[in-house]
Amino acid sequence: MPGMKNKKPVILDELIQQQLLPFVRTPSRYIGGEFNQIKKDLNKCDLRIALCFPDAYEIGMSHTGMAIIYEVLNRQPDIAAERVFLPWLDAQEIMKQKNIPLYTLESKAAVKDFDVIGFSLTNELCYTGVLNALDLANIPLRSKDRSEEYPIILGGAGMANCCEPVAPFFDMFLLGQAEDAVVELSKFLIENKSNSKKDILKKAAEKFPFIYVPSLYENSPPKISDAVVDDLDNSVVPEKPIVPFMQPVHERISIEVMRGCPGRCNFCQASFCRRPVRFRKPQRILDIAKKAYEATGFDTIGLLSLSTADYPYLEETINLLNEYFEPRRVGISLPSLRVDVQLKLLPRLAASVRKSGLTIAVEAASERMRKVINKPITDENLFAAVEEAYKNGFETVKLYFMAGLPGETEDDIKNIVKLCFELGILRKKVCGKAASINAAVSWFVPKAHTPFGWESQQSEEYFRRAKEIVLDEKKRYNARFLNFKFHHIQRSVLESAIGRGDRKIADVIEYAYRSGAKFDLWNECFNFEIWLKAFEQAGLDLYQLAGRKFDKDEILPWEHLGGPDKEYLFKQLNDAAR
Repeated sequence: MPGMKNKKPVILDELIQQQLLPFVRTPSRYIGGEFNQIKKDLNKCDLRIALCFPDAYEIGMSHTGMAIIYEVLNRQPDIAAERVFLPWLDAQEIMKQKNIPLYTLESKAAVKDFDVIGFSLTNELCYTGVLNALDLANIPLRSKDRSEEYPIILGGAGMANCCEPVAPFFDMFLLGQAEDAVVELSKFLIENKSNSKKDILKKAAEKFPFIYVPSLYENSPPKISDAVVDDLDNSVVPEKPIVPFMQPVHERISIEVMRGCPGRCNFCQASFCRRPVRFRKPQRILDIAKKAYEATGFDTIGLLSLSTADYPYLEETINLLNEYFEPRRVGISLPSLRVDVQLKLLPRLAASVRKSGLTIAVEAASERMRKVINKPITDENLFAAVEEAYKNGFETVKLYFMAGLPGETEDDIKNIVKLCFELGILRKKVCGKAASINAAVSWFVPKAHTPFGWESQQSEEYFRRAKEIVLDEKKRYNARFLNFKFHHIQRSVLESAIGRGDRKIADVIEYAYRSGAKFDLWNECFNFEIWLKAFEQAGLDLYQLAGRKFDKDEILPWEHLGGPDKEYLFKQLNDAAR
């Protein structure tokens, strides 16, 4: 990338203030300057990285992973990392009309003038957001069309482990956990900045086992390893989180208490790709919480992990946090609860936990189906835990279920309503009144790097019938305390078709974007007809790809991209079948 070091980025501050902000509905998305943001002199830094979350500001500002990488990189004195989010539709229209390119929030610098643009890839339906961001930045969408003057386009986060569908749009991917790896990569880029982009990509692929450069491997790519953070306790966290100007999806102090999951749910990509299990010590968590509270004033602390109830120091941690934060009226949020014997203790422990409701990911309504998916929850423990919650003042229970799982019967679907009803009336034993039960039903999407990754997805018609069964059963029980919400069926079908696809899907994604697909995770923007036509134009059948069942000996489009051993996963699949 010859000459990039001396290239001064274009600062668009005045243009933004005069030509953009007065004309948008929510200017707080675009102004930057929030409390605790980190702003450096871009011209004095050896490497400039734009961290792009390809969705709206309020979504990206709630993403803990991006906040961590922002902190990690900006602790390096010679690196500047700045945030970029996808402008909403009204702002995009104005930016196009007035030739305002995509810019970073900290310096209001044109994204195109950075050395690296790093995208957080969190879901299959964020891919059009990546193309949208590149387009707004006036950067060619495909790697092969970008000359030396353009930044290196880097992808990371969960979808990097199944990135072939978007491989033609990226120069490289960083697989796994990035805290340490991104610093190593950044130092390498500084050392090799005078080299050509082609040379940099080749050397990076040779040097780092966690770097995947798609252009080097049209056929027979090598096995790429996931980067791992060995010492979670001492890893970098944001001590002064940025305080958003507008309400984000989650406004709280987010602290990861454990990484990895001791469980191995057969549908869960994260539990297989984010191993091994590591813990933070209670005192470290308290120290993080104190510093973040002093820097933000947030009134909720979220203890995050794939399964917080499996964190072995939960009782000690809650006691420490309660002792310090209860007098300050700061509550504790415990998401991702796993039901086992330990869960009986949680409501009693968490005296200051928000009483808005207890959230439990049950996934399947019967013990038989839970054995199939490898989620060892017994009805006995589930009912004991929920009853204990009622005794400690909880009035609402939120339950997560998944329909369309391998081996599912119609009775399994009906049992979702039956279980919810029984858990609701259980509260009558405690106070004579039923609890409010809010159940979210999602549709099974087979994921790469999981035992169920070989399995087919049920048809759209099957999911619609399952929804009808649940609603009919609810009507039969005539229980007003039962509330059901359902995930978008067509989005789930699309996730399956894209998520397990190969590079042919890139043509589909680009056609969909150029036909108007944007913000596909938003109900008001999602247009399934565009995607149907995009698959048709590429000569592919969306439903056939979504419902595809892979053979054991088949080369999977993702098997070279980190994750556990293929044979291990297939053994887990056979165990589930038995």
